[in-house]
Amino acid sequence: MMIDRRLLIHFDWTLIAIVFLIASAGILNLYSVTSGGEFPGTPFYLKQIFWLAIGLVVMIAIAFTEYRYYSDFAYIIYGTCLVLLLGVMAYGIITSGAQRWVRFGSISFQPSEFVKIALILALAKFFRRPSDRKGYPLKHLVYPFLLLGLPALLILKQPDLGTAIILVLIFFSILLFVKIRLTALLTIALTGAGVLPIFWSLLKDYQKRRVITFFNPDLDPLGAGYHIIQSKIAVGSGGILGKGFMKGTQCKLGFLPEQQTDFIFSALAEEWGLIGSFCLLGLYFALILWGLRIAIQSKDRFGAIVAFG
Repeated sequence: MMIDRRLLIHFDWTLIAIVFLIASAGILNLYSVTSGGEFPGTPFYLKQIFWLAIGLVVMIAIAFTEYRYYSDFAYIIYGTCLVLLLGVMAYGIITSGAQRWVRFGSISFQPSEFVKIALILALAKFFRRPSDRKGYPLKHLVYPFLLLGLPALLILKQPDLGTAIILVLIFFSILLFVKIRLTALLTIALTGAGVLPIFWSLLKDYQKRRVITFFNPDLDPLGAGYHIIQSKIAVGSGGILGKGFMKGTQCKLGFLPEQQTDFIFSALAEEWGLIGSFCLLGLYFALILWGLRIAIQSKDRFGAIVAFG
């Protein structure tokens, strides 16, 4: 297959550079916190490199495909992800009391991660035709809310509150981007405020403790708040310049739990300090700004919504 040279010329190398720098920082950080031998199996950083390579192949394939092509298959992709979520409930791997992963041979993955992309594609397809100047009325938002509600409920069942919240944030960000009427926005806000107590009562006890101790970890310093307190100690002990690569004592001595997943940023802050942390956050900020730039410059609504999402 011949590759059009114009695609190479107009390829967004700035975006690739930003993503590559973020991925490289993540791999180095994983290597540092998991190289002590206390993590059995394939090293985490090698798994990260493997998935980065897979992502690179997928990115190249998508980059050389007309993106409007995905509009035709947006709902099919969305439906496939829903089937995968149902598969998690039936055949998923139970880890730490949660059933979020499925395994094919030696490869395991979380379908909920693909749902984020599927939801963006489905919403972009729905909102690809603009509304009037006032924005979308509330009655036109029933279907988008169904697109959000189905996967969110299945993910909460796993349970995975964090990913469900991310889906909600993606959904409302896109609603604001495509513009909805003020009356619709106020109705949604008031309804959400009324439903919030009911939602809180449905949360499991450990989920409630996580939320409460997130705001005040000192309420349970040896229990639910322990992770947050130790992460703060790790971040603070890094100082301005950090302790140095592979020299984080909070990690190496085992005080920082889940250092290879939930608290990987705390591990980075301990070793690279305030300057290193700001550099990483700056890269993420640059990624967001570049995505907004792409969305603004997009020639059609579908592409703009996908880029924004």
